[in-house]
Amino acid sequence: MTPHDPNRVASIMLSWHSLDLVSCTNLQTLWAGYGQICAITARAKTPKAAEHLSQLCGVEPGDAGTTYPLILKLISPPRKSGSTADEGHLRKMLSYEVEQYFYSEVVPQLGSDIGIAKCVASTRDMDAADSSELKGLMATIMVDLRPEFPVAGGKRGALNRTQVRAALDWLAGFHSRSRGLLPASLDEYVLPPLEECSRRESSDKGVGKGLWLNGGYTYLATRRKEYGSLAQDTDSEWSDALCKVSEGCSLSVAEMVALFLTPCGRAIESYIHGDVKSDNLFTTTSGDRVAFFDFQYVGLGLGVCDLAKLLTCSVPLHMLVDDNGVLPEQLPMCDGEKVLLERYRMSLLQDEESEESELYEWEAFKRHWETALVDWCRFQASWGFWGNTEWLEARVRSILNDQEWRDWLFQNIRSRM
Repeated sequence: MTPHDPNRVASIMLSWHSLDLVSCTNLQTLWAGYGQICAITARAKTPKAAEHLSQLCGVEPGDAGTTYPLILKLISPPRKSGSTADEGHLRKMLSYEVEQYFYSEVVPQLGSDIGIAKCVASTRDMDAADSSELKGLMATIMVDLRPEFPVAGGKRGALNRTQVRAALDWLAGFHSRSRGLLPASLDEYVLPPLEECSRRESSDKGVGKGLWLNGGYTYLATRRKEYGSLAQDTDSEWSDALCKVSEGCSLSVAEMVALFLTPCGRAIESYIHGDVKSDNLFTTTSGDRVAFFDFQYVGLGLGVCDLAKLLTCSVPLHMLVDDNGVLPEQLPMCDGEKVLLERYRMSLLQDEESEESELYEWEAFKRHWETALVDWCRFQASWGFWGNTEWLEARVRSILNDQEWRDWLFQNIRSRM
């Protein structure tokens, strides 16, 4: 057996915590062949191991011999030829480091009542375990959420009303709770792929030291190639609308939006999931609670950026608009959309101090939301539209034609230009 065999990897990692491997079943291959995810069953060898794993799994205490369902995420990327830095490859590899750091270091600080898998073992701990056989591998074993959350959200599917509300509540809780965990210095975060690669080559900085400085994978700093193609695409209405340099400014609307959304230490910033969609969550049978997974792009940001993808890609259209007829070319905010946003905002602020709540009054929140929609539309226009496409485009046309929003945007990024 080679170290890349998931059975062997799981056996070694479980042994660090007095656990035996009972079974290992492949569930899926990671995007572009970068590894695999396996369902494993572990057996506790000692009462202490059973007690610890029972706490992580949120079940009644077991004893030696008790078995537990777990998940192994094993990263084994394909070989890359050539010496030129491949931004896509770097993004993936850094994202797996970020995710491993998140599960190992951040999740334990979030509390036990939020739906996120707890980390059982990680190759981040290999030095302490002195397991030279796994040197160079990246793997994480975590609790299997499916016994508690058995319903998969579905591949690019639409959630039902109960699940949508639960997803909004989860996001609000995650954003609110994580705000108290942010390091004092932005230097502790992982830079965009090419910048981070350059920093590591010119310093002694190790790997996997934190989360992304800018959460998500769609932000403009790492999508300049796609943006350049959109700017030259004369057949797309979004070429001029988003990429043309604005009058009296050296930046386009898309660039101003990206600048505004770039984390800079604002009080309302938090950690964001970075890839919020229905196929990255499980729900309870009733749908009243959800658990998210796939935290490869977790990092700093404004929570509305998570909302933009969720509402576009996974929320039924009838929950966003007032009727099911043909959408107009320009669409202001409808009552359904506002109800969802208000649910999120009120849930976000329910545990905050009163003075903190005043920092995110509805008008400020609404402007942030509109800006996130424009940014998300820029990515989709340059990459390919999916989800509630007509709704997104109609909303963004309405936002771009709102002179008050454009004035607000320019005023808020002027000091950062």
